[in-house]
Amino acid sequence: MKKMVTFLLILAILSTLAFGAWATVRIIKAVSFNLNCEQYLKRAADANTVELAKKELEKAISYAEEHGLTDGVVSIFLNQPSNDLGFWYQNLVVSLEELENLPEDASALEKTNVLMKLRETLGDQGESEFEITIPSGISIYPDNVAYFWWAIISIILAVFFWIAWGVAYEKTYW
Repeated sequence: MKKMVTFLLILAILSTLAFGAWATVRIIKAVSFNLNCEQYLKRAADANTVELAKKELEKAISYAEEHGLTDGVVSIFLNQPSNDLGFWYQNLVVSLEELENLPEDASALEKTNVLMKLRETLGDQGESEFEITIPSGISIYPDNVAYFWWAIISIILAVFFWIAWGVAYEKTYW
């Protein structure tokens, strides 16, 4: 019986480590997306000149293209419009085209209007701060389903094995 207690403890620890690995990978991917795309979108939205906005938006679009964030849906169960990558990506591309097609001799008012439109396209004013609009789960796309199952299976197994270990330990040592 003591071998069973030890075996259940090992399984509980391994499944807990699997869940911890999932959480670590999710955090790393979220931080990577934030640093390499989302922050450039924020900088483009905050830009004071058309040239600066173009430069920052080009970096974000380049990242999206390199990582296949140009088409698809990040939702697992419901294909919500807010999670449509194609719409999000096309908004970025069209915004860049508008910036590039603005004549160099455009008036200050025209430039300001384009920059204001860009800011409205890229984000929304939250209760306390400006937030970039991005589909949730974009940082792990196209592996959203795999990450979902990884989390579900590892947490269920961890809970099951910790409970089983607790029951076996109590029967063996009490």
